[in-house]
Amino acid sequence: MSVHLDLVNLHLLYLNFDLVWDYFEVWRLGTNFLFFGDFGLSFIFHLIFFIRHSTLLEESSFRGRTADFLFLYLFCAFWLLIADMVCWWSNMFHTTPMFLGPSLAMSIVYVWARRNPNMRMNLLGFLNFNAPFLPWVIIGIESLLGQEIQWFDIVGIVVGHLYYFLMDVYPKISGRHLLHTPALLKYLLDTPEQVVVNVGAHDDLQQGDQHPQNLQAPVDGEPRAEVVEAEQ
Repeated sequence: MSVHLDLVNLHLLYLNFDLVWDYFEVWRLGTNFLFFGDFGLSFIFHLIFFIRHSTLLEESSFRGRTADFLFLYLFCAFWLLIADMVCWWSNMFHTTPMFLGPSLAMSIVYVWARRNPNMRMNLLGFLNFNAPFLPWVIIGIESLLGQEIQWFDIVGIVVGHLYYFLMDVYPKISGRHLLHTPALLKYLLDTPEQVVVNVGAHDDLQQGDQHPQNLQAPVDGEPRAEVVEAEQ
């Protein structure tokens, strides 16, 4: 919003690997995630879903797990940057995204959706679907309303799936954990009491955000929500 209010110069935020490598403007590796595009339908969709589902994850799967929550963002941001850099270096596409905020939003939405497979969503009062379809529904709505499909949103979904697979699926089928939150983050962000609790509760939380009650979130982004019983 600071960009739209002319409080921040957009040219200081966008991702440009030439400026990063040649002029050491390394802040661009992080600031590019702070802009969600020109004000419009896509901007509203990505920002609302990013804020809402970040909050839902923080209050459920990552309750009391600040380090793990931050690691989710760092993991997704890292692989989005790698994907963007590969596309830039290989000239795979004519242009590469200068802002990865929307792609990060899709990663977060995807992780929440996969951890709530039985959550029922409602679109405009007549279209019902399960939460795992939410990222694709967002892309479909934008397409139907004449918005240009951002192919890097799909990359965001792929990155979200990579996190979900390594953190939730692979340990169940192999008995091994390939992905761990760095100990330094836990030392800096988690209290000793949280670390002890997290070690015992980690596997249980990976089962998803299934509680006796869940909030049904309308896709249209309305702040209202009603409590419904989760499907068994």
